[in-house]
Amino acid sequence: MSGFGTTDITERDILSYVALGDSFTEGMSDPYPDSDSVPNGRFRGWADRVAEHLACRIDEVRYANLAVRGKLIRQIRDEQVAEAVAMAPDLVTLCAGGNDILRPGGDPDEVVGIFESIVAELTATGARVVIFTGFDTGMHSVMRHLRGKIATYNMHMRAVADRYGCDVVDVWSMRIFDDERSWSWDRLHLSPEGHRRLALRVCEVLGTPAEGNWNEPWPEPEPRGWRTARQEDLYWAREFLVPWIGRRLTGRSSGDNVRPKRPTLQRCEPQYRTD
Repeated sequence: MSGFGTTDITERDILSYVALGDSFTEGMSDPYPDSDSVPNGRFRGWADRVAEHLACRIDEVRYANLAVRGKLIRQIRDEQVAEAVAMAPDLVTLCAGGNDILRPGGDPDEVVGIFESIVAELTATGARVVIFTGFDTGMHSVMRHLRGKIATYNMHMRAVADRYGCDVVDVWSMRIFDDERSWSWDRLHLSPEGHRRLALRVCEVLGTPAEGNWNEPWPEPEPRGWRTARQEDLYWAREFLVPWIGRRLTGRSSGDNVRPKRPTLQRCEPQYRTD
């Protein structure tokens, strides 16, 4: 069980927080203001934003982010978990398995078995562990067929959370992500606004006060013609879908030769706006 229980984490003077996962947690498509380029610039993302929110409430937040884009769940287990355990964190966020489920033949039952082994190791340290359900892909035409697999995985994950006393961020039920403005141009990673809203939702689950409302209704979208929409589809297929298929066929990953952006616990300062 979690060492925190229902304790308000903002009552602590010092908090250590480690984020584990893949591109979702690395913060893809949410560059920092000082990033020079994408994808090689520094990404912010919801996890950095959560650390910044916590730093507004706690005297000292020590934060590490070991997530790397493209990682499968076995790689997360083998490359990130032992390092996280060695840091003896108070708080861990874990999102893993999405890349496995997206791939043909990805078996939710097999993936969740590995996921549970990770959760067991993390919770044994006494850390408070937060996990995430998968997104509802019903609004994404090219991924709509994955809804059943994702829903199955989500149910397994909830059972794991119950067994080990984890907090759950139910991303599936967050209908704000039905709006395409939540997503970046690649239609797979969150936009900066999507990351901002998710960070607020994570803070809500943690019981941490944060300025803003993650569920605020979107403003009316600007009209977009049929021709513009088709041009965007063609651009997406050329710039994202074709390279993605190429990597699958050649056994390459977007995370090859990419190192974690915050491999050790470092003091986090609320230097950027979190709202």
